[in-house]
Amino acid sequence: MSFFICEATILNKTGKTGKPPAVYNAGCTPNFLEGFMSQVIPDKYRDLFQKRAFASLGTLMPDGSPQVTPVWCDFDGQHVIFNSAKGRQKDRNVRRDPRVSLAVIDPENPYRYIEIRGRVVEITEDGADAHIDKMAKKYLGVDKYPYRKPEEVRVIYKIKADHAQVMG
Repeated sequence: MSFFICEATILNKTGKTGKPPAVYNAGCTPNFLEGFMSQVIPDKYRDLFQKRAFASLGTLMPDGSPQVTPVWCDFDGQHVIFNSAKGRQKDRNVRRDPRVSLAVIDPENPYRYIEIRGRVVEITEDGADAHIDKMAKKYLGVDKYPYRKPEEVRVIYKIKADHAQVMG
């Protein structure tokens, strides 16, 4: 049984998907989903987080309109991670509404990508300076993030993926 069927059958209990009610009774239970959700990001696509693949991060503006920003991204085995400066638009957006989406495109094959939808579940300044230096090494090949401004406070955001769509 695929995640997409299970996702639809949960909605089916509210009568919104048009899937037959029998599908829910065929073994797709909330307990089944809890175990499955930890593997939302398929192993076959986790390599994208080791490459210099930029992510397009989508957040929601106060009026509900989308805001998309290219970001460097990382994966700790449980969460997709990005780093920004406190006070930027994406920072304000996720503090107000933690729902986000990301598209990570393989730099070696633009027809291979993963699109992730989820929520920011942790926002912390702890370790953020070291993390942005780690990302600078990965993306720029330098030991220290060269664009740091003296007044900026770096922040780490951890995203729990609820849904993933892949291609390629």
